[in-house]
Amino acid sequence: MGYEAKGPKRDARLAKALRGVAKRYPQWGYRLAGSFLRQRGWRMNLKRIHRVWRQQGLQVPIRKPRKKVVTGTTLQPTAKHKNDVWSWDFVHDVTSSGEPFRCLTVKDEATRLCLAIEVDRALSHQRVIEVLKRLLVLYGRPRYVRSDNGPELVAQNLTTFLKEQGISPCRITPGKPWQNGSNESFNGTFRRECLDAERFHSLTEAQVVIEDWRWQYNHDRPHSALGYQTPATVYWGHSARGTAWEPRDRKSQRPHLAQERRSPMNATYGSGDLEPLRCREESITRKT
Repeated sequence: MGYEAKGPKRDARLAKALRGVAKRYPQWGYRLAGSFLRQRGWRMNLKRIHRVWRQQGLQVPIRKPRKKVVTGTTLQPTAKHKNDVWSWDFVHDVTSSGEPFRCLTVKDEATRLCLAIEVDRALSHQRVIEVLKRLLVLYGRPRYVRSDNGPELVAQNLTTFLKEQGISPCRITPGKPWQNGSNESFNGTFRRECLDAERFHSLTEAQVVIEDWRWQYNHDRPHSALGYQTPATVYWGHSARGTAWEPRDRKSQRPHLAQERRSPMNATYGSGDLEPLRCREESITRKT
């Protein structure tokens, strides 16, 4: 007959694992950290996670929720399945030297999968078309693409290309960004967890670090709206080995640039810190 250890000894390995998650993803709260561990075989309830999280002093500052606009109408078209609706928008940031760059973020609304984050000094409508062509090869064709009315996203050449591909553009009403709320929400997470958390010394560094963050967002970060599953799991399902799979764009990997500088989110911990993240929590038993 066996039993599970009680008290501090029982929580020691969980505390070590939570510290590892917090070190790797400092912007996460206890719900995301607990879901991350449960996906890797840990067995514990949310109450225990919260208690150990607080004991370790890992709380993150409480963010003031943004005021939501209630219109009483349902945004059309609605995304019920993957590739029903893609949404895209631009995010701006600067390097440490003050040089600006732009990011084109593309997201599948139903599964929350981030399909691409294209980073460069300037992104014209021709570049947007190139990104879309690449995504059509990797992910298939969406029914709709939702966007605001920025000049790059309403250009005639882009509109013609969408029509040729059988994709319907769905543009929001000017001055009402909440109509593209799915992408706006993603961009807020992207800014908070990546752009505001990193210091980019060059455009190349920004491209490498942002692509690394996108991969982690899709494969590591649980999403509350998906029942704390990862977007990649929901979009692709599970492979025969039980892991989510996603085609990786060779262009975005930039392996020869990875040696220039590793992101702090990867460089601040060693392999020893990751060990508890891969371990399955086991009950301590004794023979009677």
